[in-house]
Parts: sequence; C-alpha cells; structure tokens
Amino acid sequence: MTGVVVSGLTVVTPGGAPIVEDIDFSVERGCILGIVGESGSGKTTVGVALLGYARAGARISGGSVRIGGEELVGRDEKNLRGLRGRLVSYISQDPGTALNPSIRVGALVRELVEIHRPDLDADAAVESILERVQLPSTKAFLRRYPHQLSGGQQQRLAIAMALVCEPPLVVLDEPTTGLDVVTQAHILLEVRRLCDELDVAMVYVSHDLAVVAEISDRIAVMYAGRIVEEGDATRLVQAPRHPYTRGLAASVPDHVDPRVLVGIPGIAVGVGDRSTGCAFAPRCDLVAEECTREMPVLEVAAGDERVRCIRWRETPAVHIAPRLLHVESVVRSPLLTVEGLSAGFRSRDGEVVAARDISFGVSPAECVALVGESGSGKTTIARCVVGLHVSSAGRILLDDVALPAQARARSGEARRRIQIVFQNPYDSLNPRVDVESALAWAARQLRGIGREEARTEVIEMLEKVRLPAVSAHRYPGELSGGERQRVAIARALIAHPDLLVCDEVTSALDVSVQAAVLDLLGELKTSLGLAMLFITHDLGVVASVADRVLVLEQGQICEDGPVGRLLSQPTHAYTQRLVAAAPRLPEASVSVEA
Repeated sequence: MTGVVVSGLTVVTPGGAPIVEDIDFSVERGCILGIVGESGSGKTTVGVALLGYARAGARISGGSVRIGGEELVGRDEKNLRGLRGRLVSYISQDPGTALNPSIRVGALVRELVEIHRPDLDADAAVESILERVQLPSTKAFLRRYPHQLSGGQQQRLAIAMALVCEPPLVVLDEPTTGLDVVTQAHILLEVRRLCDELDVAMVYVSHDLAVVAEISDRIAVMYAGRIVEEGDATRLVQAPRHPYTRGLAASVPDHVDPRVLVGIPGIAVGVGDRSTGCAFAPRCDLVAEECTREMPVLEVAAGDERVRCIRWRETPAVHIAPRLLHVESVVRSPLLTVEGLSAGFRSRDGEVVAARDISFGVSPAECVALVGESGSGKTTIARCVVGLHVSSAGRILLDDVALPAQARARSGEARRRIQIVFQNPYDSLNPRVDVESALAWAARQLRGIGREEARTEVIEMLEKVRLPAVSAHRYPGELSGGERQRVAIARALIAHPDLLVCDEVTSALDVSVQAAVLDLLGELKTSLGLAMLFITHDLGVVASVADRVLVLEQGQICEDGPVGRLLSQPTHAYTQRLVAAAPRLPEASVSVEA
C-alpha cells in the first residue's frame, strides 16, 4: 500500500522563481526514501511541502501530494492543521526547539492523541509509543520537561510524538545531525524498526549520504530544485549514474579507510540563477554543448531507477586516493598546552564535573581531535581553551605562557591567535548584521586592517569556503544552515589565527562542502602552520583531518594515539564501541587507488 504519491510538485518564490519543480516520487508503507543533496538543493522544501506547507515567502504553485488517498495541495491552512499528525507528521533537526518547553513530556504526547485520534485510549497509546522508542513511561518521566532530557532522549520523544497517531507518512529532516555516533546508531536502528513494525512510509531528508544509504530503501538525489537521480539505495551509492551523485560519493569520509576527500568543484547554483540547460553543467566533467541548451529529462535507466543526464552511461566509477598518514619524527614544541584541566558546572543536584584531569598539547601544523559521546566533556574543554568557561583546576598555556581563564582578561593578540567555530550556526551570527560586515569587523578589530582591505579579504574568504560573492550582502536569516556555518568558519579564519578550535563545525555541512572546507583547513595547516583542536562525532572526518585522537569518556581521556592506529586498532572497549557505531558507505561503492 502506498503511503505517499507526489507528482509535479512545484514550489516558487513570490516572484515566481522555482525553488523546487517537477518533483515526482512515491513511497510504499514500510519503506524509507532518503532525499539527499547540497544546501539549497530543495530537499527540505520538498520535505515540508509533504505537509502542504511552504516557508514564509514561498508557495506551492502546482503538483499533487496524496497521502493515504487524500490530496493535501490546495487545501486551506485550517483544513491542513487537522491532517498534520493524523496523515503526516514531521520530525525536525533540532528537537530542543521543536518541543514546547513549558509542557511536560506526558502531556506533549497525550495532547496529540486527544486531538487527532480520539478513537484511541490516550494513556495506552502514550505508554505503548514511549516503550517502542525505548523511553520509560513511568510517572516520574512523564512529569519531566523537555529540557530535563538528554539530546538523544529529546529526539526519541520527537519520534514518539510523530508516530503516536499512526500516520501513513513521517518526514524526518536531519534527525541525527549533531548527535554522537552511538546515539545516532541507536536512533537509526529505532527509526528502521519502527518503520517496519508500524508499517509507515518515511521520507528521510539529510545531507549525509552515508547515513541515508544505511537506513533507506531508495534514495532520491536533488540538485538545484530537481531530482537528478533516484533508485535503490545500495545500487545508487555503489554505482552512481549521475555525475553529481558520483561527486557526493567521492566526498564522503571513511573512518576505516582514511581517504583524500574530493569536493565537487564550483558552487551550487542558487534560486533565480538557474539556466535553461542542466543546472549541474558548470561543475560537470562530462558537460557537452547540448547539456547547456535544455534541461535533460528524468529518464528511466533500468527498471524503476531514473537519472537526469544525457551522458549518464559515461559516468566513471568513483576512485578514491588513500590519505597518507605520516608518523611525525620531529618533536615540536606545542603551541597550546593543557595541563591537568578540570571543569564543571552547577546544577540543582550540585556540582557536575564535565572534564577531569585533562592534559594534552597541540603543535603548529597539527590537528588533534577530541571524540566521544554527548556529555563526555569535549565542548567544555574547548570552551576552557578559548576562555569561555572557567576551569576549576589546571592551566592553559599558549607558547608556554599561561593564559588567564577568562577571554576578556586575555590580550587582544591572544584572542586573535585562538579562534573558535561553534556547532550551532544559528546562534553564531548576529541576525541584524550582514555577512560582509560580520567578517570585516573581525578582520579590522583583530588585525587592525583598513576598511577596503577588509572588504577585499571578505570576498576572497567567501570563495575559499565555497560561498558566492553575493552572499556578502545577505543576512543570516537568508542563508541555509550549511551556508551560515561556512560564514562562521570564514569569520574565524579571516582573523588569521594560530589555533582554530572547531566544535562540530562540519555537522551542518553537505559532504561536498565539508570536503572543500576540510581541504581548506588542511591546506592552511600545512602552508601556515595552523594548529587545530577538532571536536566531532564523525569518525570519518577524524580520519580525514586529524593527526592525533583523544577519546573522552565521562570527562576523562580513556585512549589517545595516532589517528591511523587508534581507528584501525582501538584498544579501549569504549573506543571500539564508537568505531563500530560509525556509519560508512557500502565498501563496493568506491575503488581505492593504490
């Protein structure tokens, strides 16, 4: 039985420029369709359009979305509100902002049943769905507020709320972005199990091709508002037919086989800038003159698999060059030294120790990665290094000179030399300041350069992080999450730091942009001697960028060593669990060059 049938779906701007157009697909109940693509490809627009919704300023101008036999397109908002939750539900990327902080856990779930499924026993439905997502249904848990739950528990609660009314379709929009690999693995297993047990259709929107390949039955690849390839998930990543899909596969890092990531050249075309021909033509190695004349049709390649490329039969296999991991033979003096660092925070239950007796060093041109589950102390250590969290014990030294615990007590030069990029791009930028002003201010204040020189450097830096020059005049609210993160990275780099602290900086980036950013950081590490303290849950990224790895468990270092040895032969049981949980593409998807 079909959960959703989409045909000819088109969403446009107020001026009529298409955001997504001519979208066709169907998803059977009990199946998962993954939608992947770069920021701006339209994947989230398609996801929310399945609820009959378009973001502010956009509108659904044509097409059909039929769920459980009912048409959503064309209905008024009041009518649609009655269908959302009963016919289709939505799980957002950030459950912390999606859950009402003033309503208790039990009431959040119960309210949905009472509104959309009055035929069900509300108490029994709440208890059943919480058990299915492996959350307790005790009275004490039901009385908690969302902020009293961990990130993984919040995401499980969001999944429970989406499924409690047993809708035919569930849309998941980046539901594991920012989660550590162990929590992510648990969530993915639960999503797959619930899809099978409850016989619902799911659409899983993500930029992470490895995660999508792991959970989905089929994958639709989007570029510039259109589907460019669709087919069986395993086949699509093992033998991509569209050059764009091939580029995505070549950009995916692998923790088992460290590789040189190859980003897709050029910049994704924006809404309103799309040509009459193939939108991917300016970035394609197979481009021919006829590609620029008219948009290729989405033709059948084999069976029920489709591809939008006139030269898809000539798309070569994905070839990956292994990353050469050198053993440093020269002992270098560390740029940053952390000695016996301990830090914590206060809660209702007293003092909570987040990091205990942490010691390590980072040398120039070296990248040290901190990995571990949520709550292991990674971010607390990073904030102590940049002076945003006061440690309770230990010292932090820059070039053997002890730094004050608070950033405001440090000299301007010390603040310039240590820059941080935060995980959440939505909180990193002032919404009232455009991109050019934000970057220029950092360059002028921290380096003392002139206005015109700063303006020139802003454009150069935007190009380095794969953003078009027109982005300089946009505000954060006009950018996608991935674009905002690239702006935050550019703002840190324009200060010309000696040490860059990266706190989950690639979690919101597409794999192709991630590859370009990691390549840029690697180039700066080599050419300028940039030192990096890299915090991430993505072990594939660790394998691609780090020289050494520190594994944190409950605020303490449980294992450390060179990246190649630690990821291939972990000795601590906790590290072994992290490595086993990390997603990767099927091995046959790429051929590794000797």
